[in-house]
Amino acid sequence: MDNRVVITGMGICAPNGNNLLDFGKNLSQGISGIEFIPKLKELNFGCQIAGFPKVDQIYIDKYFTKIQQRGLNASGLIYGVIAGKDAWTDAGLQIGEEAEPDWDSGIIFGTGILGVDKFREAIYSIDKGQVRRLGSTSVVQTMASGISAYLGGILGTGNQVTTNSSACTTGTEGLIMAFNRIKNGLAKRILVGSCSDSGPYVWGGFDAMRILPRKYNENPHAASRPLSATAAGFVPSSGAGALVLESLQSATERKAKVYAEVLGGAINSGGQRGGGSITAPNPTAVRRCIRLALEHSQIKAEEIDAINGHLTATAKDPEEVRNWLEALKLNRESFPYLNSFKSTIGHGLAASGSIECVGTVLQFKHQEIFGNVNCEDLHPEIEKEVLPGRIPTKSLAYKPKIIAKASFGFGDVNACVIFKAFKD
Repeated sequence: MDNRVVITGMGICAPNGNNLLDFGKNLSQGISGIEFIPKLKELNFGCQIAGFPKVDQIYIDKYFTKIQQRGLNASGLIYGVIAGKDAWTDAGLQIGEEAEPDWDSGIIFGTGILGVDKFREAIYSIDKGQVRRLGSTSVVQTMASGISAYLGGILGTGNQVTTNSSACTTGTEGLIMAFNRIKNGLAKRILVGSCSDSGPYVWGGFDAMRILPRKYNENPHAASRPLSATAAGFVPSSGAGALVLESLQSATERKAKVYAEVLGGAINSGGQRGGGSITAPNPTAVRRCIRLALEHSQIKAEEIDAINGHLTATAKDPEEVRNWLEALKLNRESFPYLNSFKSTIGHGLAASGSIECVGTVLQFKHQEIFGNVNCEDLHPEIEKEVLPGRIPTKSLAYKPKIIAKASFGFGDVNACVIFKAFKD
């Protein structure tokens, strides 16, 4: 089979918006969700700023029953359930209590690490000899597949239900995995997404690596500076993004709205060779992944209107831009628009791919290319390669037809997906 695959629903739980309306508006207006975190100062972090979704108890009560809330202490799981349920209902799908599973629907919802705070709670309880106080939900809150299992039970999905984990590539990789499954007729629809926990136990290791900015604790909104000459490291963040991928036939039968079409994508690894390592990408593999994504999507480089890059505000940003240029074989004048959402939401780690995929697709709806914040001082190496106007500092009124989105993660892993404005 060779089904066309479309996006019929989306959900978001991000530092600058817990719903599509707020998230899209804040991306368009360049409103940041990054802030000073007093707890990080207390713990002597060098970088004392981060981004995380603002989810209070009233919000949790809307998505979790009182029984589900017993002992609940896993922020990533909470974000994932919020984004996942919202995407499902946004697609016009029901959350019911049918006795029979929905055999045509599945879930691929990834994470890097889940339930860190719950795991800490469990360690302390066990060390005190209080094993019986752990409660019956400790396992599901701390196993990586807890998020897909949790959503699978809520939605009653009977197709493949699984969790993938590939560092910062997780969300984009999962979307491509779901695309291939639907395209080959193995499912009608799949909820895809990824989530990441909040807090010092997740962010501490990166602070120890000294790859987070340390000079912006009193000016957090200026700290995340992708593509900038003064980029000083990525700002850690958390949250979740979710999308419902569906065969066009199924979406048409349901008369569902369509945000965009997924044309194809590619996933690969640089094998930690040729300059690649556990923390750095092999540039040959990055270029190969981009070229394969175009080949699988059956489009030419000149057809791409915009790119949403990985672009983390580190010294690797100029190298990523060069990889795009060489992979697409375009020159300075013909290079498409380029942006990074990390300037306002930070780097969501395992959640970044799915959060940024939601933002990328929203550009079709808004008929805009969302602007890059904090890069008025464009990196000189990038300015040599790309016309500054192709990296807008404010959102640009524009109707993109094709947008490429890529994620590159620790472990030298890559994923690139191609979205297209839907036209039946």
